[in-house]
Amino acid sequence: MDIKKLTIKSTLDGFNKKEFSPEELRGEFLKLIKKENSKLNAYLEVFRKAGPASPHPHSAQSADLRAMGDPQSSHPLSGVPCAIKDNILIDGTRCTAGSKILENYVSVYDATVTKKLREAGAVFLGKTNLDEFAMGSSTENSAFGPVKNPHDLTRVPGGSSGGSAAAVAAGMAVFALGSDTGGSIRLPASFCGVVGLKPTYGRVSRFGLMAMASSLDQIGPITKNAYDAALVLNVIAGQDRFDSTSALKEVPDYTSGIDKSIKGLKIGIPKEYFAVPSEASGEGGGKGLDDDVRNAVNKAISRLQNLGAEIIDISLPHSEYALAVYYIIMPCEVSSNLARYDGIKYGKSKIQNPKSKTLMDVYLKTRGEGFGEEARRRIMLGTYALSAGYYDAYYKKALEVRTLIKKDFDEAFKKVDLIAGPTAPTVAFKLGEKIKDPLEMYLSDVYTVAINLAGVPAMSIPCGIVSKEGSNLPVGLQLIGKPFDEATILRVAFNYESH
Repeated sequence: MDIKKLTIKSTLDGFNKKEFSPEELRGEFLKLIKKENSKLNAYLEVFRKAGPASPHPHSAQSADLRAMGDPQSSHPLSGVPCAIKDNILIDGTRCTAGSKILENYVSVYDATVTKKLREAGAVFLGKTNLDEFAMGSSTENSAFGPVKNPHDLTRVPGGSSGGSAAAVAAGMAVFALGSDTGGSIRLPASFCGVVGLKPTYGRVSRFGLMAMASSLDQIGPITKNAYDAALVLNVIAGQDRFDSTSALKEVPDYTSGIDKSIKGLKIGIPKEYFAVPSEASGEGGGKGLDDDVRNAVNKAISRLQNLGAEIIDISLPHSEYALAVYYIIMPCEVSSNLARYDGIKYGKSKIQNPKSKTLMDVYLKTRGEGFGEEARRRIMLGTYALSAGYYDAYYKKALEVRTLIKKDFDEAFKKVDLIAGPTAPTVAFKLGEKIKDPLEMYLSDVYTVAINLAGVPAMSIPCGIVSKEGSNLPVGLQLIGKPFDEATILRVAFNYESH
């Protein structure tokens, strides 16, 4: 049994055929994690004494592993081992968000998504590493050390859900959950050669997700194929009374019709995503698109055309402003959401420090020592943009342009069923290569941030391999869908994988 290659479907089939039990499978995964995680740093915490649904055997919600994996079970993920990004709460476990300020925080309740996975019978293996408070494109901003790419240990896995993507790519979990604010599921999926789905804003509850930018955040699955992504989305999607932004829309069966032909489907190709560097204006569009990545994505688009899809050239004219808009709106929301971590209400307090003589001293010590460099940078940027005299010039203007970006997608979807393009402008880059230049790092998100600003669903699927300095590195194809039409994205991805 090569557990590294297990998908959700093959895991359930293995239980059905009595090839292994849930107890045996979990034990094998724990052995693999013990062997491999020291090299990758994908897991921050591993649940070694757990039942399948809870890391604590004494939990009232703990389940007996021997009862899992029953083919007659009504639990769709019965006995399937998974990993959870460490900004999503699991009752009774630490949740650090990759930050020193929450190093000792223990959750007292489940996030809605983890509760749903628990009820579906999924087995939690542990919590995965991430950029601090999900702020980053490389998972180098974690307070607990960077994650390394399983394809080349000298390279980044992408961020901020780098631990989840690396765990799935290395076979240390059958699937994982991540969160995506500006590409944090899709970018690491692209860099690690796995599938990453960011659902429509409101499709999946954010209750129990540590907020970074509340109008942009969304939880989604990282899996080994499109069918698995559909299975997980079936479980975690749906309206939630604890999240007022979750949509009151019926959740379809995403696996139903996933194998239906894509013949006649209209797929739009934005000219801005493929502009050569000399033609691109500003920091958006195709500036910096690696030629090898371009070729791999173009081949994938040709394959979709061969499968019967109609390829249509389109324009998303405000694409070049998306990155600038995102890096104003997101820090503004960050500065608000992270204000609660003051060492009094939340956070590791410096109140016992002899130099802390006033309440302000406590605040400054706690936040100054608790937050890392990137978190402090974004808090300051957001505070500045929201300050008197600058609000209209920055935040208000960014909201107006955000509306134009969304209108671009609305107009495009009147002509096409789906949009395709690169997930990232490059393959995985070297550890330390961009960490000292924030602007260069932010450019990694050039193709992903507009999707969050518009609130539409998008998915990254592996579409090729590029050789760089002796390493074979994955390339991601990004599929962008109409609001709440994840089913079409999954169908196109499934057809592409199948052929």
